[in-house]
Amino acid sequence: MPDHISAEAGSARPVVTLFESYGSGAGYIGPRVARALEVPYHAQAFSSEEIEHAEQTREREGLLARVFAVMGGSYAGLEGPAVAMAQRDDYELVMANTRTVQEQARQGGVIVGRNAALILANRPAALHVLLDGPVEQRIQRAAAEGDISLDRAAKRQKREDQIRADMSLQLYGWDPRDTERYDLVVNTGTMDLDTCADIIVQAARVKAGLHGATAS
Repeated sequence: MPDHISAEAGSARPVVTLFESYGSGAGYIGPRVARALEVPYHAQAFSSEEIEHAEQTREREGLLARVFAVMGGSYAGLEGPAVAMAQRDDYELVMANTRTVQEQARQGGVIVGRNAALILANRPAALHVLLDGPVEQRIQRAAAEGDISLDRAAKRQKREDQIRADMSLQLYGWDPRDTERYDLVVNTGTMDLDTCADIIVQAARVKAGLHGATAS
């Protein structure tokens, strides 16, 4: 989706967008940043469990199934004319997600995923953050947080990092792994997650023109 789709400029409350490579700690960092900034927390549209299940079973019901259908090919398990028919959902999916992100931004908030860094690119007070880290550390963190095996976490990492990027490329025409879109890139493999959250809070306050309190 081109940059001309943007949210309203200016906000009384901070807005932070987060995009994470799998296992980078957004599930911990995001809520902590939201509490410190006193804004709502908006989790990703699809959880790791939902992506794992839908991709493995080619589930045909629900929003994620519609997204896979729009993406076509191996994701949808469709061929020929069926792909073209499924892709008619493309515009509706993009516009519905864009409206959701813009409404969340009007309230102020921490928004994870949803292509928010692109949608809100022209919103001056919004802070756009990419969370990343060494693959092995991300896999270990995800396994511990999700109480799953390292092997399962490794498979999720490979699958999920690719699927989330493919969703953005197909639906919005951008690669969320492109660091040029972000104000801040945080390596959660070299600092503890509390410190990462504190850094993001302070950067969000500066970007929003706020001063004073630190993360707690």
